[in-house]
Amino acid sequence: MPHSSYALDDIRLSDWDFWLKPHEERAAAFAFLRKHHPIAFFEEGETSMPVAGPGYWAVTRHADVLQASLNPQIFSSAQGIIVTDTPPDTRDVFGSMIVMDDPRHKRLRGLVSQAFTPRHLRKVSAEVQLTARRVVNAVIERGSCDFVSDIAAPFPIQIICDMLGIPASQHDFVFERTNILLGGADPEYGVTDLMERYMASIQAARDLFQLMDEMRQERLRQPTDDLTSALVYAELDGDRLTVEELGSFFVLLTAAGNETTRNAIAHGVRLLDEHPEQRRLWQSDFAAYAKTAIEEIVRYASPVVYMRRTALCDTELGDQQLREGEKVLMFYTSANRDEAVFDDPDTFDISRTKNDHVGFGAGPHFCLGANLARREMEVMFRELFERLPDLHVTGEPERLKHSFINGIKHMPCAFTPGPVVA
Repeated sequence: MPHSSYALDDIRLSDWDFWLKPHEERAAAFAFLRKHHPIAFFEEGETSMPVAGPGYWAVTRHADVLQASLNPQIFSSAQGIIVTDTPPDTRDVFGSMIVMDDPRHKRLRGLVSQAFTPRHLRKVSAEVQLTARRVVNAVIERGSCDFVSDIAAPFPIQIICDMLGIPASQHDFVFERTNILLGGADPEYGVTDLMERYMASIQAARDLFQLMDEMRQERLRQPTDDLTSALVYAELDGDRLTVEELGSFFVLLTAAGNETTRNAIAHGVRLLDEHPEQRRLWQSDFAAYAKTAIEEIVRYASPVVYMRRTALCDTELGDQQLREGEKVLMFYTSANRDEAVFDDPDTFDISRTKNDHVGFGAGPHFCLGANLARREMEVMFRELFERLPDLHVTGEPERLKHSFINGIKHMPCAFTPGPVVA
């Protein structure tokens, strides 16, 4: 739909069905907002659970998203990072440090960072390669699969579970709970009733919290060489993570470490299938294009659609006056297509070198796992190009009904069968 045919009332960001529209139609809607209403107010509508709030300002330009991201003393994360208002105790369980401001955020991020030592990261890098091989081995003799269910989904969840030392018998348990947490309004991952969905999400978080507490107690009795032990024993100036902080960070790590990488890889395969010239270019010299290709996939797909902030005082953003307590939704999916920042923003170009996207956020809440996500994407695409070089999508991808996560649930694909490798 051409931008000129829109009116502001035609765009309903708070309706779940808007997020099931074709990518091009959503991109056109945000292009209209950037040009005519860069900071526009929307009622919350049905995307909120269990009770809709007073509404929010949709921030769609790159510059304004950066301004809000880089000024946490004005734009707070502590009231929540999704449009929904939830009680503070529930908010912490779901969000850990991403729903905190300094000094709580600085303290928790400092403690958690103690566990991500160069030694642990080197170990993870080796595990990523082994996991990619194992995941492709599971499908390579078949000649076809559901790319999401068989490759994109099991790959990052196995890596996170292995990092944390979660037994293989519990991997499906963790995967199912994270799907409930991040399933949005999609009936495949839970109930459609708002209140029931909200309660199911709380229970899923509690289940993961309980698993972490059991693992914490085991590590206290007998330390191991995994990330859980590193988190349990992490210390900064004599300070350690509390039981509650460990549990909430575990929920964040298993959910965010699974969902965003899964969708980035799935969208990457979809985009390369839709742009075969870009696929051929990357395959012609994998190493030369790997870095820029990964950043372009994250920019173009924007696996995390938005992040919320809350104004701590009366202020101004762009040319819009905001009042204390008002919600601000920073739409990464729009900022990453801003014509003022990106040349030909609607063109998927794996050789793009000027790519200041905000797909991993910005400022003090920049994604702690960004480098791990990049590494996972690089390893998986190399594995796919080498072992499934003619992989192609054979049916319409089935999208996740969600306003916060740009997800793909299922995507049929086919390829020439090959051998399992050790």
